[in-house]
Amino acid sequence: MTVSLPLVFILGVIVWAAIKFLGVRLWVAVVIALFGFWLSKTMLAPSIEDGTRSGVDVVNGTHD
Repeated sequence: MTVSLPLVFILGVIVWAAIKFLGVRLWVAVVIALFGFWLSKTMLAPSIEDGTRSGVDVVNGTHD
């Protein structure tokens, strides 16, 4: 069985759990999200994307 969930939903659940159970402040979560958007516009973005794709391939068992 394959379940397809949007990444935004999964990240939202993780952020909610971090705020609810770990005591992370809402402003910290917002700053981390904004930093992620800023980081995606830098020269590090292709490296981060390649690393993320490789990690997903390993988890899915589709790596070469």
